[in-house]
Amino acid sequence: MKKKVLIGMSGGVDSSTSAAMLIENGYEVVGATLKLTESEDESFIDDAKKVAEKLGIKHVVLDFRKEFAEKVEDYFANEYLNGRTPNPCAVCNFEIKFGLMLDYALSIGCDFLATGHYANIVHDSETGKWLLKKTDSKKDQSYFLYRLNQHQLSHAIFPLAGLEKTKVREIAEKFDLPVAHKNESQDICFVKGETHYEFIKRYKKIEPKPGNFINEEGKILGPHKGMINYTVGQRRHLGIALGEHAYVKKINMLSNSIILGNKESGKATYLFADNMNLISIDSIPEEGLKAFAKVRSRASEVLCKIYPGEKVKVVFENPIYFPAPGQSIVFYDDNGFVIGGGFIC
Repeated sequence: MKKKVLIGMSGGVDSSTSAAMLIENGYEVVGATLKLTESEDESFIDDAKKVAEKLGIKHVVLDFRKEFAEKVEDYFANEYLNGRTPNPCAVCNFEIKFGLMLDYALSIGCDFLATGHYANIVHDSETGKWLLKKTDSKKDQSYFLYRLNQHQLSHAIFPLAGLEKTKVREIAEKFDLPVAHKNESQDICFVKGETHYEFIKRYKKIEPKPGNFINEEGKILGPHKGMINYTVGQRRHLGIALGEHAYVKKINMLSNSIILGNKESGKATYLFADNMNLISIDSIPEEGLKAFAKVRSRASEVLCKIYPGEKVKVVFENPIYFPAPGQSIVFYDDNGFVIGGGFIC
């Protein structure tokens, strides 16, 4: 009997190619497209329907707008309003895609949920754990999947594991998919055609309060446009000329001020993280655990040691620059398996 898979179809080439590959590998496939925002542009739904029709599979549209607003958009806006840097994709993957969509998949008798993410799932027969592993692809997205739990990982399939984007388009061409050459979206899915600053103003119906940029000694350097327009480590589009490169070092909520400094001022030899989710291990040993850490999705991994606690302490072998509170820190072992991760304090 064929195993049944629900494939999340965004109307893009990655998820569409994943659907075709699953069919070729003998799965019974059902396509599902998520309606997450009030956007008037629903061409992505039409694209997904066209692909489903081409592949001869059933297609459904799941309306999760209310839940997405509560779980992701609120979180995104509130983090910026609290001077923190959010990771909406990681939260969406846990709460919506592998939360609500997985629940739906299981409710209609599916064995698995597949998406077009670039990541690997491996079952460890010795421990019984389902492990998340990064791919060799430049598109590796394991950083955004680190919050998944064992239940979610055990039902996940990532058909594109190990493939590069050019190969994915070749496969899409082979299957004559109508989205084979569709451009890839680089935006946060719910912030399109506007900045995150404009989104938060509209979504929260607020007018951000201007304040001051100050240096580390407290000297006023000039006005800022409202704290939600900035994030720790930001250098571009500050709207102030100081004659040298300046970075956002800290956002002070109480005084509505933003502290600027040079690159060296953002050097960090350690940090703390909370809300940890562990995948490959059950707990961090008292003596600490060596790992490779990634503090931004496009950042290079850095060697570190993790120490247990209510807030884990992370000590870096070499300093990093401007770790942003609220952003995710994800830990990998020597073999590229995700140990786990949390949010930077």
